[in-house]
Amino acid sequence: MQKRRVHVLVVAMGLLLSGPFSAHAEQALAPAAAQPWHAGYFPNVILTDHDGRRHRFYDDLIKNKVFAINFIYTKCVDVCPAETAQLRQVQDLLGDRLGKDVFIYSISIDPKNDTPVVLKRYRHMFGVAKGWSFFTGKLGDVELLQKKLGLKVVLPAAVKDHATSVMFGNEKSATWIKRSPYDEPKVLAGLLTERLQNHATGAGGRASYDTARQAGHQSKGEILFRSRCASCHTIGGGDRLGPDLANVVPTRPRPWLVRWLKEPDKMIAEGDPVALELKARYRNLPMPNFSFGDVEANALIEYMSERDAKRKGTSPPVKPN
Repeated sequence: MQKRRVHVLVVAMGLLLSGPFSAHAEQALAPAAAQPWHAGYFPNVILTDHDGRRHRFYDDLIKNKVFAINFIYTKCVDVCPAETAQLRQVQDLLGDRLGKDVFIYSISIDPKNDTPVVLKRYRHMFGVAKGWSFFTGKLGDVELLQKKLGLKVVLPAAVKDHATSVMFGNEKSATWIKRSPYDEPKVLAGLLTERLQNHATGAGGRASYDTARQAGHQSKGEILFRSRCASCHTIGGGDRLGPDLANVVPTRPRPWLVRWLKEPDKMIAEGDPVALELKARYRNLPMPNFSFGDVEANALIEYMSERDAKRKGTSPPVKPN
């Protein structure tokens, strides 16, 4: 009898510690038939998309599908626009696979404000394609989905503190991956088109770590540009979601550039004419506020100057004291 009790206790502890998500960034689960988190785990709550159509979360959106899910709200002035812009690059890399064997779902955590009309307008600002849908729903249902997906549940009074992780999943194989939206877009697209697909991937094409090239030195400005700015901007590569930043440094007063990088939302609210013109020119897409300080703003400006000089084959200007 004592041995049986110990066995039951071990099994019970195993069940408590298991689940669709662990503390690790990536968790591959056992085959679907052996797991309880399919129809019995995920709720079939009703979500309404940007076109006003109603969908059941489990049956219509994730069952037997490969997808990415994130939570945003359209009044956000910092991480949400940047996160959406980053996923826009993933969208472009997916091409015509988006909406066929891969889907992206953005769910609002502010359903009171984010009506289908608002979500459709937000979606248009970012040039979102078919296969990437935006949803609203009852607040309690949205909170339940965050909990079931292993994400921090956001309370209405603390909406600014929402989690920024993106959940990548294959419901059929019960494979789930939690990643940062600021990861390299090619890596994120690869998760959806290779890692999470319903087929085995051979290891024969994988290169040895011994052959990996050493990463080159990156300045603080380059790291910031690649992780925060490159989803919307290029430097000499033409307009993206926002303007090409080539030759911006010599054409804008430095104090204006520093403040624009630090608090673009305040400049727009104050009616700065250049800020308003830029916003209007690019589909009213807001410039995110990344809470940069003087150090980060100046590092970005120096990096843009260096890129300008490299393109022109000249030396970068001397940094101000």
